[in-house]
Amino acid sequence: MRTSRLWSKIAKWIALFIVFCVFIFPLILVLVNSLKPLTDIILNPLSWPTSWNFVNYTDAFNLMDFPDAFLNSLIITVLSVSLIAIGSSMTAYLFVRKKSRLTTLLFYFMVASMLIPFQAVMIPLLQIYGADLHWLNNKWILIYMYLGFGASLAVFFYHGVIKAIPIELEEAAMIDGASRVQTFFRIVFPLLLPTTVTLIILDSLWIWNDYLLPSLVLQSPSQRTLPLSTFSFYTAYSANFGDVMAALVMTAGPLLIVYLFLQRHIIKGIMAGSIK
Repeated sequence: MRTSRLWSKIAKWIALFIVFCVFIFPLILVLVNSLKPLTDIILNPLSWPTSWNFVNYTDAFNLMDFPDAFLNSLIITVLSVSLIAIGSSMTAYLFVRKKSRLTTLLFYFMVASMLIPFQAVMIPLLQIYGADLHWLNNKWILIYMYLGFGASLAVFFYHGVIKAIPIELEEAAMIDGASRVQTFFRIVFPLLLPTTVTLIILDSLWIWNDYLLPSLVLQSPSQRTLPLSTFSFYTAYSANFGDVMAALVMTAGPLLIVYLFLQRHIIKGIMAGSIK
């Protein structure tokens, strides 16, 4: 029995290692090729760099106007994620504590809206905000759109967690003189921390790496986010793959570092949501 269990564990670890290699290989390939000149990338993209070449990073930093693009991505991501977290948690709290036919119907409408793909509303969205209102090429409109597209999933997450919070905690706070808003932010919202961190990471990954919606809304070069700036390395007939690889590493690097520091909170949030 011990021998069979030992071999079973070994087989599981081997399978996990193979899966790890499959997922990590593209990342290593991008990182390695970002340190190679264009000729070496074309001749053998799988080879190890003969010399460490950081020229691609300096070229990419200047060509993509990295500081402005990074600032645009940071503003859009931070504000969008903050509004989604705060607004969705308050909406879910209202749906749970103010139970009625209207709030139940609105909740089901929000959940059903998650089934509608973005491509189905893309053309009407551009028609309304572009041709009719002339509100495109504005990062604040993009933030507003992210709030609309991200709120449904966040409300669904928060709704299940808030239902498991005992209402006696809120009643005790109100007896002590706290208002409904104070009760939410001082009692309820801190208890939503694992779910909030999970949503922050998921929405940050989505918004930071999103290309389609910013490409439709942000038309001016000064408004470009990092994914839009990375695509500027491609021309109609060629692409400098060394600069592209370096730009991809610089784009994904900041969010990857944040994810590594917060991954334990993600696991806690997922476990808490599954238990409740």
